[in-house]
Amino acid sequence: MEHEELYAAAEAPLPDAFEATARSRAAAEDDLLGRENVVGVGIGRKIKDGVQTETPSVMVLVSHKLPPGVLGSDLVPKTVGRQPTDVLEVGTLFAGDDAAPASDLDVLTLRERVRPVRPGYSVGHPSVTAGTIGAGCYDLSPFPSKPPRYYILSNNHVLANSNDARIGDPVIQPGRVDGGTVPGDVIGRLARFVPIKFDGTCNHVDAAVAEVAFHQLDRDIYWNGYPASLAQAAAVGMVLKKTGRTTDFTTGRVTAIAATVNVNYGGGRVAKFCNQIVTTDMSAGGDSGSLVLDVANNPVGLLFAGSSVATILNPIATVQLALQVRLWP
Repeated sequence: MEHEELYAAAEAPLPDAFEATARSRAAAEDDLLGRENVVGVGIGRKIKDGVQTETPSVMVLVSHKLPPGVLGSDLVPKTVGRQPTDVLEVGTLFAGDDAAPASDLDVLTLRERVRPVRPGYSVGHPSVTAGTIGAGCYDLSPFPSKPPRYYILSNNHVLANSNDARIGDPVIQPGRVDGGTVPGDVIGRLARFVPIKFDGTCNHVDAAVAEVAFHQLDRDIYWNGYPASLAQAAAVGMVLKKTGRTTDFTTGRVTAIAATVNVNYGGGRVAKFCNQIVTTDMSAGGDSGSLVLDVANNPVGLLFAGSSVATILNPIATVQLALQVRLWP
């Protein structure tokens, strides 16, 4: 099969210890998501006193915890299908391009204009505030070959204005809120994006690419270096890192995998995302589009949403297959 490494990462089986938990999560998903304050359901390990234990659990993500007496029938049960649950307060999940301007204290930041463009720096469609360049990439097929086009990878809501852009629209670096303008800061043109569905059906990625001239594109992620492989499947407890436009270099830990989450895009629009990765807080508005790596620099996810206490990633193998691009070699 072509692109075996990507398919292997996208379809990686769960560890045996999570099989029963996964079955219980799947059976209970609709019921749990219908309860008050529940914004997501995934698979993880029970967290006790802030420490991840070894107990596989159905992770129930809530916007905020309420007293049991207030919830009544919406109270999350202690177990589902004989598997323990763990309630994780994550706040309201937003797709985060709501980037603030740089302050006077920021002397050298990732919000500046940079040429060649470099992953980790500010970018955006002219109609959005700003997000982050995740990676440099090129067409997935044919391989090996002479790539005819090269791209920057980020989110749909960063490069394609949450479906409202057209193929060929300009992309500016830095993003608009960081001083980027058309035509002076145009670095490329929107080439492909995966439409986001707001009808309650599953989305899998919030992703887009803009075509950029080869000599204007670097693949060296600021403070992180070059991707070391095509993709690595996420594992519960895995330590991750990223560089992004707003919070610079950060680290986090995977708290849930195979998660279904409801993400707010503003204006009353909420999109359901399936098979997502949930981490501890490692981002803020404007970091959307960052490539998230493991400690060995293997790409794991594309950051697209979060809150003040959690960050949500698309699995990077799924992103590359959806957009038909590759990050490595």
